[in-house]
Amino acid sequence: MSGIIGKKIGMTSLFNEEGKNIPCTVIQAGPCSVLQVRTLENDGYTAVQLGFDDKSEKNVGKALAGHFKKAGSAPKAKLVEFHNGFADVKVGEEVKVDLFIEGEYVDVTGTSKGKGFQGVVKRHGFGGVMQATHGQHNRLRAPGSIGAGSDPSRVFKGMRMAGRMGGEQVTVQNLQVLKVDQEQNLLVVKGAVPGAKNSYVIIRKWN
Repeated sequence: MSGIIGKKIGMTSLFNEEGKNIPCTVIQAGPCSVLQVRTLENDGYTAVQLGFDDKSEKNVGKALAGHFKKAGSAPKAKLVEFHNGFADVKVGEEVKVDLFIEGEYVDVTGTSKGKGFQGVVKRHGFGGVMQATHGQHNRLRAPGSIGAGSDPSRVFKGMRMAGRMGGEQVTVQNLQVLKVDQEQNLLVVKGAVPGAKNSYVIIRKWN
């Protein structure tokens, strides 16, 4: 599986030949620098490490600075390894958006928007008042019963309750590539991808 690192620009819409309005997401995909090529002999597995988005040298530790210098690259903000997908790439080369073809399907991984501490209605979709669930009686957004009393005398693991929501790694599979703009390194995919604007995403394709 090969791929590229990108940055979510935002959402827009396109019209297809039938005049149907299709919601889509615009991603700045690359260019990414090849920083390291891992081999079976040296590392025990095969992979290619890519770096994306320049970073100030003063914000890079000495170990990483030496890693970038060895690869002949400017410091990068986001580093990702792709396993078993690239053939015949060398350190110092660039991977660009022309890796993708219009019409093919990709998987996009990102970090979902953080929602903070949320209740059961927003976090798990409980019904609340008028759709009483889980022992709900007369309180608008309370969780209701969370189990029996003296037996089993505990709350089972996995009980859906209030808590921190969002800020998790999410992968959306099989998003169709609608447009590839090689001049501006833009990729337009059908539907929504996880994360806020300007957040990093990883686009993978099956070879």
